[in-house]
Amino acid sequence: MITTNNQLLLHTPTHYEQPKLKTIPLREQPAYRVAQNATACNLTELMAAVIGGQRQIEIAQALLARFEGDIRRLYQAHPMELAKVKGISQATAVRIKAALNLGLRLNLPNEERPTINSPADAAALVQHDMSLLEKEHLRTLLLDRRNRVLEIVEVYQGSVNSSQVRVGEIFQAAVGRMASALVVVHNHPSGDPTPSPDDVAVTRAIVQAGKLLDIEVLDHLVIGQGRWVSLKERGMGFT
Repeated sequence: MITTNNQLLLHTPTHYEQPKLKTIPLREQPAYRVAQNATACNLTELMAAVIGGQRQIEIAQALLARFEGDIRRLYQAHPMELAKVKGISQATAVRIKAALNLGLRLNLPNEERPTINSPADAAALVQHDMSLLEKEHLRTLLLDRRNRVLEIVEVYQGSVNSSQVRVGEIFQAAVGRMASALVVVHNHPSGDPTPSPDDVAVTRAIVQAGKLLDIEVLDHLVIGQGRWVSLKERGMGFT
């Protein structure tokens, strides 16, 4: 529901109703309010501005109602799920996903190529994003000789266990980018970052492969909800 001086009532529009956009003054319309002060806008206004069109307010309200106003659920939803809401095309669904992901980039350091000097530096780059994921994802932070990040690569989705993870895939991008080192990161959707026996076994295999390829594996981080664990700091898989 839009919160303005003249508050709009949330109800299901009929086919013959005028779009709400046409019934409110220009200065109370989503695009105008976003242009004036985006931080003062509520979720409906921000979403309506992204959606656009004559019925942007109704569609934004319907979308937020479907996901119970939970921005985290919206972020996690596939574009096809967003497009199930009446009035949202596949192109609009992709635009919404892009807008939500752009917001996450504000959590990245301003410098173009951040340097990894500690496990905390690596965790800071991925923790916010990866803590929102519903499935396990394994990523690598590829580093140059000065430990500056060359790229963050999505390697794998699914349970991280020694029978499924192919070590060669973990190093494929690193070899292609001629990375000198890398940091392995994966998340635990349960929110508990405690390493499992499989996590340790995978780490041991990755470290040994890195020695053969002359690509140093600096660490393996497990990301949970608001917490993370460094396997190297715990001496797990690196001895």
